[in-house]
Amino acid sequence: MEKKWVYKPIDKEKLVKLQESLKINPILLELLIQRGIYTYEEAKDFFRPQLDMLHDPYLMKDMDKAVPRIVSAIEKNEKILVYGDYDVDGTTSVALFYQFLLDIYPNVDFYIPDRYAEGYGVSLKGMDYAIENKVSLIVSLDCGITAFKAVDYAQENGIDFVICDHHLPGDTLPNAVAVLDPKRKDCPYPFKELSGCGVGFKLCSALASHLSMPSETYMQYIDLVAVSIASDIVSIVGENRVLAFYGLEKLNKNPVLGLKILKKIANIELKEMSISDIVFSLGPRINAPGRMAHARASVDILTCSNEEQGLKFAESLSLHNTARRETDEQITGEAIFEISNVADFSSQRTIVLANDSWSKGVIGIVASRMVERYYKPTIIFAEKDGILTGSARSIKGFSIYDGISKCAENVIQFGGHDFAAGLSIEKEKFEAFKAKFEEIAVQEISHEMQSPIIEIDHELDLKEIDFKFYNILDQMAPFGPDNMQPVFSTKNLRDAGHSRKVGKALNHIRLEMIDEKGVRMNGIAFGLGDFVDMDKLKKSPFDICYTIQANEFNGKITLDMIVKDIKIANQ
Repeated sequence: MEKKWVYKPIDKEKLVKLQESLKINPILLELLIQRGIYTYEEAKDFFRPQLDMLHDPYLMKDMDKAVPRIVSAIEKNEKILVYGDYDVDGTTSVALFYQFLLDIYPNVDFYIPDRYAEGYGVSLKGMDYAIENKVSLIVSLDCGITAFKAVDYAQENGIDFVICDHHLPGDTLPNAVAVLDPKRKDCPYPFKELSGCGVGFKLCSALASHLSMPSETYMQYIDLVAVSIASDIVSIVGENRVLAFYGLEKLNKNPVLGLKILKKIANIELKEMSISDIVFSLGPRINAPGRMAHARASVDILTCSNEEQGLKFAESLSLHNTARRETDEQITGEAIFEISNVADFSSQRTIVLANDSWSKGVIGIVASRMVERYYKPTIIFAEKDGILTGSARSIKGFSIYDGISKCAENVIQFGGHDFAAGLSIEKEKFEAFKAKFEEIAVQEISHEMQSPIIEIDHELDLKEIDFKFYNILDQMAPFGPDNMQPVFSTKNLRDAGHSRKVGKALNHIRLEMIDEKGVRMNGIAFGLGDFVDMDKLKKSPFDICYTIQANEFNGKITLDMIVKDIKIANQ
């Protein structure tokens, strides 16, 4: 599939002004300008994030109500239930707040809903659990902003609610004692993009301040916040950059025992972890029990205090992750096979598939893989008792949320945002929904939107890539949304003689390249082995776009390229 390369614009006037106060490589200055950094002070804050840059938690609407209610529960020995979602953000949120409370107060429990039996959010079954266990205060994390029925039901049974969420609220809020959500329209909190775990962290901070407790009582869990930020793919600027920076530092030097054990099980115990490493190594393991069985196991490992017990939990998570990966691969293969039998597939704008044997726990991953492979908005449905539950993923420029909303007559319920959504429909309405969704996509997806875009920060000559350049580049981390790892391009390269396909399925390419001036560089192109004609690559000049990384082997550190795309001349 051909990808469009789009070069980011640069404000020359702002570049000149920044050059006057910051004497570094002009290319690096351009990268800062592209990220909205225009002054020396902004650059200083960016390169040297400090903990005192974190905002006062009491700036968050209802914090002044949440803290007294929790303190009152502690003083009166009330049973407190910490309730969270089953994904990584939810389980890290629960682990953080549960441990923080447990350190100072024993009468606390936690609850994670079952993905299959209860679905997303605060469930009535969870409220029944609270009633049976004589809970009088529930603190929900990473969920609750739309839990109107559950909150009312809890109140009818003498249970108060404090909601900590980061999802976009509707026009009205649940009738809770306090609703902490920086995305509330009436919330003055300066930073709106906290993860669910980040909101829980701010509540811990406020409680510690109120109870005259040292900051270490909540800072010891900041690595959990970094894991949530990475896994929930939230913006890594502003306050999240500070939390991610110090969370990664703790994850690499002195992680909570559960994360230390997970790193050991994943064979990355000695690796300097990045946001990307969390996304691809730790996150899937923490997510796996919620996809395949029950996410309580994830909280168990994240809150363990005994290494022997923690290792047993971690081994269980690894087994779940293996099962998740196998199920994901199987369903992805079946979905690709179904698509291969569609005669007019190339002309279709969307992919909508359903199967009663597919697991609800991995359909979101499968939908993402379909978008990566075919670059079409995709909805994958699993079926149970006549109801299809779907996960939807989209492409740039097409709001999957709006697309589903325009099919509302065929939908039981849905929620989400522009790029990802969830929904449920009746099985007999599947064909009608599919046809309507395709009709909407045909109207709204132009020909230009059907090719994936790679945004490129700057064009480089190979001679410009050295350790001095890389070391400053590396200080721009942690990378993530709104501060993605810079992507560069280099043109008119040739094979140095040893480029080849690698990997078990020969679907990657190990590149050995040389430019017109004789400068050589190595790179790896993951997943491009199925799309690049190696005979043409060896005979013709080509352009590449890539990120840069440092690799260590046998004590020697080299700079390599992670190649995102290759364009061969005259092809």
